[in-house]
Amino acid sequence: MPSLGADMEAGTLVEWLVNPGDTVARGDVVAVVETQKGAIEIEVFEAGTVTELLAEIGQTLPVGAPMARIGDGEETGAEPKPPEEETRPAPKERSAPAPPAEAEAPSEKPAQPRQEPPASAAGASPAARHAAQEAGIDLVQVKGSGPQGAIVLADVEAQLGQATPTSRPAGEGLSDMRQAVAAAMSRSKREIPHFYVSHTVETQPVSDWLAQQNAERPPAERILLGAVFVKAAALAARQVAALNGHFTEGGFVPSETVNIGMVISLRGGGLVAPALADVDKMSLSDVMAGLRDMVTRARSGRLRGSELTRGTLTVSSLGEDGAEGMTGVIFPPQVGLLAVGAPQIRPWATGAGVEPRQVTTLVLSADHRVCDGRQASRFLVAIQDCLARPEEL
Repeated sequence: MPSLGADMEAGTLVEWLVNPGDTVARGDVVAVVETQKGAIEIEVFEAGTVTELLAEIGQTLPVGAPMARIGDGEETGAEPKPPEEETRPAPKERSAPAPPAEAEAPSEKPAQPRQEPPASAAGASPAARHAAQEAGIDLVQVKGSGPQGAIVLADVEAQLGQATPTSRPAGEGLSDMRQAVAAAMSRSKREIPHFYVSHTVETQPVSDWLAQQNAERPPAERILLGAVFVKAAALAARQVAALNGHFTEGGFVPSETVNIGMVISLRGGGLVAPALADVDKMSLSDVMAGLRDMVTRARSGRLRGSELTRGTLTVSSLGEDGAEGMTGVIFPPQVGLLAVGAPQIRPWATGAGVEPRQVTTLVLSADHRVCDGRQASRFLVAIQDCLARPEEL
């Protein structure tokens, strides 16, 4: 069971798209898993032949639990049989040593219960591990209430006495999606030292250029201003590498690719942020087509797992008709989020004086562990430069 977000602890298998004996390649969709964020298509990261499906439809599995086995079809089909045939006659020939084996069995049985606590600790969710580490709690002493006895965050909170009567009922009225968003954003604000840099840029030239470009395009192929911001953010991220990557246990890991996540609001409430890969190398038309496709599949619950985990920087846009500014929260393990306000008509100083022009406010939320205000400022100025030359995007 893959981790499809910092807040994910378990997923429920709703559909297998392969059968034992099927050959799969890296990137093939093999299953559909239901999470708090909806139904997600799970891709395989190893090539080979499916030898066994370990999870059943409707089964809920903690992150990291095995779902299937994949191997070389020729080897896995031939090797298991000879050992079985060899081991079956072996006990008959060695009937004499059988009693000692039975004598050893009782000594092994009591040893197994002693290993159960470490096993449950190993099955603890990332959020539970982190909370236990901060509080100095030994997970071996915590009883798990998650799938297959896995330890979840609530178990650690109960051990701490933090699960107050007022905190749990408040969450009972929330949808699963809202609970997932709340968990992820709470973790982000708790663990990431955010700082914010804002910049208002003129977007009148971009809007005028788009109007000319879209005049000759059918509605389904028109480019929206949001796609321009996504492409500009990708080009800026390529210049300021400190904002493009993931912060892991070993520190910041810059990404060689620029995969821009786009925050999408779902009709039933809640948010997801799937990412387009290599946006800096895409044309504006391709970026727009990719965004349309992701929005459609996100709202129909058919996103792929890799789309939710490959993002290296996220853009959150309020659209072309809304509030002029917003301060966003970083999606871990990313280190930056660009919030784009709705364009506004404001008095603006130009070479001819002061004129009414369209401007847009950008607010960058950045992780102070990996960058500072100077780098954040460079990033926003780089976006401004891109917007000043939309024909080069």
